[in-house]
Amino acid sequence: MNERSDRHHPTDAGPAVIDLNADLGEGFGRWTLTDDEALLDVVTSANVACGFHAGDPSIMRRVCSLAAERGVRIGAQVSYRDLAGFGRRAIDMAPDELADEVTYQIGALEVFARAAGSRVTYVKPHGALYNRVVTDEEQAAAVIEGIRRADVSLPVLGLTGSALHRAAEAAGSPTVKEAFADRAYTAAGTLVSRREPGAVRHDEEEVVARSVRMARERLVVAITGELVPVDARSLCVHGDTPSAARLARRIRTALSEAGITVEPFA
Repeated sequence: MNERSDRHHPTDAGPAVIDLNADLGEGFGRWTLTDDEALLDVVTSANVACGFHAGDPSIMRRVCSLAAERGVRIGAQVSYRDLAGFGRRAIDMAPDELADEVTYQIGALEVFARAAGSRVTYVKPHGALYNRVVTDEEQAAAVIEGIRRADVSLPVLGLTGSALHRAAEAAGSPTVKEAFADRAYTAAGTLVSRREPGAVRHDEEEVVARSVRMARERLVVAITGELVPVDARSLCVHGDTPSAARLARRIRTALSEAGITVEPFA
C-alpha cells in the first residue's frame, strides 16, 4: 500500500532510547502460550499476566524469578476476569469493582516480585480492558484508582492520547507512552480491532522495519496508508504470536544497529 504523506512528515531524529516489552506468563496450569524464558532474554520489561486473563500462582512466581535474574522490569498486566476469553471480551463493571480487581491483581503479582528480589514497577492493561480505556473515561478512571490504591508511584503504560493517560495525568500518576511493533494502526492512531483482517502484522521484515521507524522517526503507516505520528518510550511485541522470541530478537538487533539504545523505562 502506498504511503500518503500529505498530513505528517518524518521527524529529523527519534528517541535515542526505547524500552522493549512483551506479554508474559500467559498460561494456566499445564497450558502454556508464551515462551517466557526466551523472551526474557530479549525484552527489557515484562508485562506479567496476573491470573485474570491468564497466569496462575506458579507461573507468576516463575516469571518473576526469571525476570529478576535477568534484570528485566516486572509490570502487572491487569485485565478483566475472563480466563475463557483470554481477557479479550469487554465486561461492563461498576467503577469501584473494576478498581478493586485492578488493585487485587497488582497486589498478587507484587508478592511474587518481592519474593524474587524485585518489585512491580509499572502497570499495563490487557486485551479488551486496554482497548476499552483508550476511549472510556469512566473505566479509565477506575483503572487509575485501582493502580493508585496499590501504589501511587506506579507508571501506567498505555496508548498515546488515551483516556487512560488522561485519567492518570488528572490524578497525578506517571504515564509511559507505548507503540506496537506487530499491530496495525488506524489513521486516528488507535489500534485496528482484532476482529478486522490485517489487525496483526505477521511479516517479520515489515514488523522489524516499522519498529525501527517508530523508534527513530516516530511514525507508522496506518492500515489505510496514512503516515501517523507515534511518540513512544516503549515498544510492545506480543508474546502470544508465533515465533515471538525470534521476532523480538530481530527487532532488538535492528534497533541497536540503528543506533537506538534499548533499556527499560522504569
